[in-house]
Amino acid sequence: MLLLVVIAGLFGGAWYGAWRQWGRGLLSSEEYLLTDKKAEITPLPEWIHSDICAQVFRDASLDPPLSINDDDLVLRIRSAFALHPWVAKVERVQKFHPARVKVDLVYRRPVCMVEIAGELTPVDAEGVVLPREDFSAVEASRYPRLAGIDTAPLGVAGTRWGDDRVLGGAEIAAALAERWEKLGLKSIVAAKPLGLGFRETPTFDLLTRGGSRIPWGRGPSGDAPGEIPPKDKVARLEKYLADHGSLDSQPGGVGLDLSRPQPVDTSGAAGHLIPLPQRNTQP
Repeated sequence: MLLLVVIAGLFGGAWYGAWRQWGRGLLSSEEYLLTDKKAEITPLPEWIHSDICAQVFRDASLDPPLSINDDDLVLRIRSAFALHPWVAKVERVQKFHPARVKVDLVYRRPVCMVEIAGELTPVDAEGVVLPREDFSAVEASRYPRLAGIDTAPLGVAGTRWGDDRVLGGAEIAAALAERWEKLGLKSIVAAKPLGLGFRETPTFDLLTRGGSRIPWGRGPSGDAPGEIPPKDKVARLEKYLADHGSLDSQPGGVGLDLSRPQPVDTSGAAGHLIPLPQRNTQP
């Protein structure tokens, strides 16, 4: 037994000495060290032009030496990517040897451009501010435009705007996204509150390229009993377009009002509503 103890001690000492001489160098070799070039993420959609991996590693101070043997590596990577303004959700992070990580991401999708102080700021359907630098002037012009906003975002890109009118307008833009060009729409206009000192549910109008104004009503998530569902409003827009070839008001002032239930037309011509006075809301 004494001999076995001596042999084990000698073996352990030899192993420790070898580790001190070569082991640490092995773990600091390239096959164990992680950089942004060794991070594989979900392929970027066409609207994102940023180098997300490089930005995440830079902004989260994920600087070398970053070893795949670190116990908290997966958590650090997950937390760092979750903070990027284009990332809506981090679904999974996996690490591999030789040094590599695979990160499954869900990206935010822009739905409209908020027009304020002569600048356009992209937001997603939840009113989250997105990085403006990813959009050229041509690319920005392809999205629905939300006008009538007079507040600035409360935070940086990746946070909510903080204005119910931006949220409601973004939700309307998301409902119309695939049909925006076909319907010939120019912008969504947030109506100014009528009173002061109390919170109002914002209302919106649609402005056509021909200059006609179509009352939409409240945003889809607004707490408004009896509000017409967005899909029904979109269906009425498509029906009116099919009947008249345009969403613009017809001769005689007949137009659409999506903020009210569709009246029964005894003449059999669907989509005709009682003429309404134009609201003096500047886009």
